[in-house]
Amino acid sequence: MKKINFALVRLLQFVVFVVFTATVLIYFSAMVLLPLDAVAIMIKFLGLFGLNTLLGAVIAIPVVSYLALSAYKIPGLGKMLIDTGLELVSTGKTKVEAFNAVAESVKA
Repeated sequence: MKKINFALVRLLQFVVFVVFTATVLIYFSAMVLLPLDAVAIMIKFLGLFGLNTLLGAVIAIPVVSYLALSAYKIPGLGKMLIDTGLELVSTGKTKVEAFNAVAESVKA
């Protein structure tokens, strides 16, 4: 029975590890994909006015770049976003390590 409980604790530890890893990857991927999505949406929006894709991209990329630069210049915003991601990493690490104590108590 101890081996089954130990295996169950390790399985749950792995599940928690996978969930936190996926959460961190999604968070940082969203930071990269949001400006790219804004460019794609703006190109489609400019297509409503009869501009073809190439001309829409020539207009959309500088506009989104300017918006990203404006967001970058906001004091503390970039640091806050990075700190939030790093807190996700540290929280996940703490929760995964907490399973080690439970596994040792079950094993003993």
